[in-house]
Amino acid sequence: MFRFRVLTMAVLVVAGTVETGLAQVEISARSAEVRFGGRLHSQFATSSAEGGKSTDFFTRRARFTLDIGVTDLLDARVQPDFGGGELDLKDAYFRLNVSPGFRFSVGQFKRAFDIFELNSSTDIVVVERTGRINGLRGCAGPGGTCTLSRFTEKLAYSDRDIGFKADGSLGDRLSYMATLTNGTGTAGSDENSGKSLAGRVTLRLADGVSASANVSRHDYVGPHGEGASATAFGGDLEIGGFRSGTHLQVGLIGGANWRLPEAAGEIPRFLTAQAILSRYVRLENANFEAVEPMARVSWGDPHRGAADDGGLLVTPGLFLYVAGKNRIGANLDIYDSGTGTREVSFKLQTYLYY
Repeated sequence: MFRFRVLTMAVLVVAGTVETGLAQVEISARSAEVRFGGRLHSQFATSSAEGGKSTDFFTRRARFTLDIGVTDLLDARVQPDFGGGELDLKDAYFRLNVSPGFRFSVGQFKRAFDIFELNSSTDIVVVERTGRINGLRGCAGPGGTCTLSRFTEKLAYSDRDIGFKADGSLGDRLSYMATLTNGTGTAGSDENSGKSLAGRVTLRLADGVSASANVSRHDYVGPHGEGASATAFGGDLEIGGFRSGTHLQVGLIGGANWRLPEAAGEIPRFLTAQAILSRYVRLENANFEAVEPMARVSWGDPHRGAADDGGLLVTPGLFLYVAGKNRIGANLDIYDSGTGTREVSFKLQTYLYY
């Protein structure tokens, strides 16, 4: 019944936007101003993996975003997602904008870790952050592909969680973000009394060039029910920006692969690196705004003490822009495992942003 009511409300809100065109809808509600927007990502994917779906159509994301402004000090966001035919809550937070140097949020949001996860799906030029190939389960620990985002997501160093967040800019060059969260993701209440910490500091080196350092400590329930924790460290470099000429992002992360059994009393260590390069080129065309070829290389080793267990993902791709963030994207994910096997997945995705 709850899902039906939420879906009905969402449909009514969408219906109310027809007369207002493509602009975001603003509504006055009690003492707040509510701005409505959303995204719809529809995907076609193939897989060469044994046991995987050779072809598949599905709704990757169908999100409604409510940005709520109460005063200059207080705002909030609520973002449900109906992707995959299920209801899931993404962002849901209360935020105090004390000053440019300090904002404090309570609720559900992304942990303060790597750049690839913090970037919005409306901006990134990879169809799947992890290079997911249906049916592939080869990477020791996180499973699937041994790629940077697969490690950070499945080892719970990044992605959404529930708790506190502080962030801000200290002058023109330095910014920071820190989170204190349950560690259980969007699953609801905590599974133990421990808490997870993550932090990120970014230094602007020049116009369009920034470098960041990040750390994440994840708490979890150990194999015998005891409280345990694992830590990952990383850094990244960004040159350029989205939809603005040449754009390069490079990241390196290493840490504890706590999903593997301990060896000699120690948690195995993983190491992963990734680079994404794209070139946004405007078109003199009445129908399409721009084209953006891209390439990704992502490498990962789940256990530094073991041989031939890593993987390498190479992704060429192309994005065609209709207007703003509304586009069509294609990626060819080519994954080589340490055992010498190769799997391939072609992905085509449409992006509606309103």
